[in-house]
This record gives sequence, structure tokens and C-alpha cells, in this order.
Amino acid sequence: MGSSDTTADLPLAGVLIADFSRLLPGPWCTQLLSDMGATVIKIERPGAGDMSRANAPLFKTGSVYFNSVNGGKHSLTLDLSKQDGRAIAHRLIEEADVVVESFRPGVAKNLGIDYDTVSGLNPGIVYCSVSGFGQSGPLSHISGHDLVIQALSGFAGLSAQSDKAPDVPGFQAADYAGATMAVIGILGALLKRRETGLGSNLDIAMFDSLFSMCNISQTGSMSRDVGNTGTPMIEVWGGNPRYGTYLTADNKAVAVALLEKRLWVNFCNAIDRPDLIDHDESPEDRHSDHGDKADAYRAAIAETCAAKNRDDLIDEMTRKGVPITPVYSPDEALNSENVAGRGLIEYVEHPTDGKIPQIVNPLAASGLAVKCRAAAPEVGDATDAVLSGLGFDPETIARFYKDGVT
Repeated sequence: MGSSDTTADLPLAGVLIADFSRLLPGPWCTQLLSDMGATVIKIERPGAGDMSRANAPLFKTGSVYFNSVNGGKHSLTLDLSKQDGRAIAHRLIEEADVVVESFRPGVAKNLGIDYDTVSGLNPGIVYCSVSGFGQSGPLSHISGHDLVIQALSGFAGLSAQSDKAPDVPGFQAADYAGATMAVIGILGALLKRRETGLGSNLDIAMFDSLFSMCNISQTGSMSRDVGNTGTPMIEVWGGNPRYGTYLTADNKAVAVALLEKRLWVNFCNAIDRPDLIDHDESPEDRHSDHGDKADAYRAAIAETCAAKNRDDLIDEMTRKGVPITPVYSPDEALNSENVAGRGLIEYVEHPTDGKIPQIVNPLAASGLAVKCRAAAPEVGDATDAVLSGLGFDPETIARFYKDGVT
């Protein structure tokens, strides 16, 4: 079993991962590890499998989302509420290098796959729990939904205004922060085990992971925390007129990033407005709101953008060395010149949906991951192969099916 590309020379070749996770953070984490050569056995409920298989939109029959976070894996169906199901899981765990689970704290213990049980079966195991708020702490009992974590981290509050609720974030930052930290932790734990022979118990909280990445948004609060004013605040959230989005004549949008003085000078010269150049501008002004000059700056940028259609404006500014770029829709981004030029989309044959697109692991360009992973597995596609590989005979496997264990 393996991905659609050769994995023999990849950094995690020979690593076996028992993946009990569902939805987003755990599966995206284990897909990245699979891309780097690990063999990932995804354990799913008999029947429907991972509930995210039902997530819209679909290709022909399969979820686009599910395929985007479960490529390159092998599906084993197990009913962990049954004794035989737990026994099979334990047999797999004895052979595994890594276990990943994303249950609420306490659920893994009820299913017999908690760290104490697992480490008793396999003392060198790298055990990774991914949850919303960690295995301990005052919020550990709360479900780890991305929006809740972004709200409590202070990140979602950056768009707060006095007369309206903050916008719902357009990116699942907490989910991907937790997944990324889980990958880093697992890689570090595998290196530690190689040197010491010791396993690890990784408690990866999505909240902790996202909060650790909020160092810029927390600069003001950290300053105030030790008695300072926290002002002026670094302006990368819309307060800087030279770092924002503007509408064009065709009601599309562009992103303006003219933070550095030389870029602002280029823009002012490009629109014949040398009067807007502040020759005394210092590096401290780069992330400021530009004070009493802000209104004039914003008006000049808005007027320039509103005077032309988006693509015409981009062509003109590009020729003049001014970094104004289109705000793409997802469809435009997927089909953009840069995505094609960087080789970030590959197509793979899916057993029921035909040819489907995949977003390429960015480590593939460095030779650390496959460029084209196998399609996500059908529910239980590897159950027979895994059970046989674990030493179960055909009669026992047939009984597991009859008893509803797999």
C-alpha cells in the first residue's frame, strides 16, 4: 500500500500511522505525513465512515472536501465500541509508529485507545491527541469548532466594529494551526525516539496553536499587559490606507500593498501625484495609519482604482512596477498563472469520480513529499488487507464482518 508516487526515498518511508481522527485537523495532519512517505491507516466507522464524507460540494458522488484531506490513505473500518473492534485496533497499534486521535477528552479512554492503554501496548509510540482546547484546562470540555476558537483567541475580534458583530472568518485558521502544530510535533517526536527510543504523548490544542500564531495581533495587548500604552498599534488590519483592498470600475477588487516608501513613491509617480510623497517618511511609518495624511492617501488610491477596470489597472501598474494585485475568486485563483507556474494543481484518477484535482503539497518541490498523492480511499477499502497483514485468518475476518465489527 502506498501513494501514487514512489515513497521509498521520502523522509517518512516505513513509518506506520494509525489515524483515528476525523473532520479537518487530524486528517489534514496525517495527509501531510502520508505525502512525506508514511503509510496511514484511517480507522472509520463501519457503514458511513468519517462524517465529512457527506460534506458538500461533490465531484460526481464523493465529497471534494473529504478528498482534499484524506488522499493517499487506506481505510480500515472498525467498531471500537465492540471488544473485537478494540482488539483489532490494539493489534494495529502494536505495529504502529504513530497514533493520531481527535476525540473529545475522555472519549479515547472509553474506546480503549487512550495514551495509557496505547503506551502499554507499544512503549515507543508517538501518540498525538488533537482537540479544541487540550486534554486539560478550564475549556477542555468544549467542542473544538474553528469559529469558537478564533473568537476566544482574540483573532476574530480584529474585525470588530462598534455598530456590528465581527465578520465570520473566511479561513479555518484554528483547524489548520492545530493540524500544522501536530505535524511539527509528530516529526519532532519521531526524531526524539530515533535518538532515545522513547515515545511521546502530544497534547495538541487548536486554541494553543492558533494563539501562538497571534503574536502580531497581540502586540498591543502584550505591551499593555506590562504597563505600556500599546500604541501606536501596528496597522495591518485595514487602518493603513496603503495596505488594503479597493474597488475597481467593474466592481471587482484589488489588493494594494504599498508599505515601503520606495513603493509609495513609485505609485505616486505612476499616477502623477508627486505631491503625495513625504520625503521625511521613516521606517516607523511603514505599519502606521499615516496620521493626517491618511485621508489624502486613501482618496488617491480609491480614485485611481475606481477609474479603470480591474485587469486594465493591474496591467498598467505592473508595467510601472507598482504591486497592486487582483483579489481573485476561488475559481480565478485555481486557474491562475501562478498556480499553474508553481505546479500546485495535479489531477488523479478517482475510482468512482474519474479525474479529480488535488492541491499539491508545497514540500513536493523540495523532494520531501509526493507531487501527486493517491485519491482518498473508499470506506473500508483496505480492511481485508490490513486484517490479513495483522495475522487474522480468513475465517476470523469473515466472522468480524458477520458480527459487524468491521
